[in-house]
Amino acid sequence: MSPISSSQPITFTLSGVRRGFQNCLPLGLSVFAYGLVFGILAVQTGMSTAQAGAMSLSTFAGASQLMVLEFWGPTLPFLGIVLTTFIVNLRHVLMGAALRDWLIALPPWKAYGTLFFMTDESWALSMREMGSGGRDAAFLLGAGLCIYVFWFSATILGASSGFFLGTAMSDPARWGLDFAFTAVFISLLIFFWKGRQDLPVWLVAAAAAWLGWAMLPGKWYILCGGLAGGLYGAWRHGR
Repeated sequence: MSPISSSQPITFTLSGVRRGFQNCLPLGLSVFAYGLVFGILAVQTGMSTAQAGAMSLSTFAGASQLMVLEFWGPTLPFLGIVLTTFIVNLRHVLMGAALRDWLIALPPWKAYGTLFFMTDESWALSMREMGSGGRDAAFLLGAGLCIYVFWFSATILGASSGFFLGTAMSDPARWGLDFAFTAVFISLLIFFWKGRQDLPVWLVAAAAAWLGWAMLPGKWYILCGGLAGGLYGAWRHGR
């Protein structure tokens, strides 16, 4: 990925928001599918539609929200929820660092406000935009807002599906919706594939993630894969 030239100022425009939103629409539709799954499972776990919607609006972290459902009950293990959410989202440290060229050029309120809406999908699109020379950091915000709208809408529809459809949607696997989450992440890999020279980095990341999954509890394997792949890629780049 070629770095952004220092002679090109970073901008933050409404047209950037619009372009990011439009570019993210296909991924938004995919997110809608597993947003439905979250809404359905949230109600089955004991949440009300309003609680599920409020979580999607305030937390906006699909993987973490799905994991929190495992803890949901009359007594909430607050520390366990916080720790699990922290571990699952540690990858955002690496993701934010990768967007440094954009973010350090923005006032703090714009940078941190935009980062609230950063997801795996909007990050992947923004990395491609930045790598192709894009300099409008509002692209990240627009892509994130697209995911936000689809995620919240799907949560509400999924959570209220029992009212409109009875038990027809009670088992998301019957409709193949349980695979939507995996399918989105597989499709994201397409954005980063530049050729066979990338294969060693991918293999190192996959091997480290597999070892982490086999040897460590929880979701530490996500961070293991990200760190190993990133460090190996940096080492190859610096040789």
